Amino acid sequence: MYSRRGFLGSAAVLAGAGALVGPSRAAGIPEAAVAISPATQPPLPAQNGQNYQPVVTLNGWTLPWRMNGEWKEFHLVAEPVLRELAPGMQARLWGYNGQSPGPTIEAVEGDKVRIFVTNKLAEHTTVHWHGMPVPNGMDGVGGLTQPHIEPGKTFVYEFLLKRSGTFMYHPHADEMVQMAMGMMGIFIVHPRDPQLHRVDRDFVFIMSSFDIDPGSSLPKVMTMTDFDLWAWNTRVFPGIDPLAVRRGDRVRVRVGNLTMTNHPIHLHGHEFEVTCTDGGWVPPSARLPEVTTDVPVGAMRAFEFVADEPGDWAIHCHKSHHTMNAMGHEVKTLIGARANDLRKSITKSVPDYMGMGSNGMAEMGRMQMPLPDNTLPMMTGFGQYGPLEMGGMFSVVKVREDLAAGDYRDPGPYRHPPGTVAHEYKGPVEEPARRSETSPASPTAIEVTVVKPGGKAAGKTTSMSNH
Repeated sequence: MYSRRGFLGSAAVLAGAGALVGPSRAAGIPEAAVAISPATQPPLPAQNGQNYQPVVTLNGWTLPWRMNGEWKEFHLVAEPVLRELAPGMQARLWGYNGQSPGPTIEAVEGDKVRIFVTNKLAEHTTVHWHGMPVPNGMDGVGGLTQPHIEPGKTFVYEFLLKRSGTFMYHPHADEMVQMAMGMMGIFIVHPRDPQLHRVDRDFVFIMSSFDIDPGSSLPKVMTMTDFDLWAWNTRVFPGIDPLAVRRGDRVRVRVGNLTMTNHPIHLHGHEFEVTCTDGGWVPPSARLPEVTTDVPVGAMRAFEFVADEPGDWAIHCHKSHHTMNAMGHEVKTLIGARANDLRKSITKSVPDYMGMGSNGMAEMGRMQMPLPDNTLPMMTGFGQYGPLEMGGMFSVVKVREDLAAGDYRDPGPYRHPPGTVAHEYKGPVEEPARRSETSPASPTAIEVTVVKPGGKAAGKTTSMSNH
């Protein structure tokens, strides 16, 4: 999962956002762990005598750290990365420590953290700790609260974790470009009391979006709204791993949104409560039962549920075009059109042409049409009963009886008990009566009394109605 690499020694450090103290200078900068796999990695167990339920980053990992006196020290490296969005497509992005998004940073309320940031980009950057209470000089707004981190330089951020919750980190320098290129990550702060807000399984992911032309790999950073790839942790379905949970577990899912629009996240089969935002924990008296929660731009939501229903339960953004890949926004609607003659004419010049759409788009999920290199089908994925016809922001919560604690591996398709799967009815089916067949042959007269202002009846009138 990780490789280790050393960067600058202590003598080469530029003390930027915060001053380097003696112990860190003597110990040097911690090595930077680098991710080499897009698969979900096992959680990093609590260490140093602390007790908390570590998070599982969907298709991601948690950044290792070291103790230096009373400080927890981390090392982020901003750099160009190559990220597999799903099998068959890679994107040339910017990120941290080998991937986009960067690794999840995980610590405990009351910890003192020291985070080294090395810039291996071709332009300057900073890191903003989104939602976290930090000293003003550590807030990471380039030019306002700190100098920019120039290429080749290393800055250090130091602050006390005053509040537990779910937070993000991202640049506040050339922000439109750097975030559009994938520079973002999650910061989890666990409560000091290990029993406070405790759950059995704790998942987290951050949402991003890209506009990448078919056959290419570089995002168009000037796009404002017309994105064609909607991602969870810079992965799109079918490249997003399932969330494996044990029946009876209390499960938390933390979701961050750094796209340009909101996302209504919907979970099948269970109701949940939103228990935390990036502004803090929601008191139990203020929580509502939900099956969908809207995550605004620049916000985080954490929701919790008891996994009491076994099965494979879809979880997805409920904006239907966010569960598709490589969407062509200028495609014409051909539903109901007689396209056979047109298809025959086009295939004379373009033999591989695959006309579709006159009966809907479902056939795209079954057909494997030729695609440009490094391009994903718009609707894809297969389950045990056929094509899923999904893409983008879609995954599956897999609830199983026999899943061991700490086991996050994909358990495979759910085995439904006999008689519990919808199936074709083979008996006689009568044609339903249509409204026109049951309506009266002529309108029915209705007599009403009209009362004018002042309360006096003005007489009767008759109107006609077809009910």
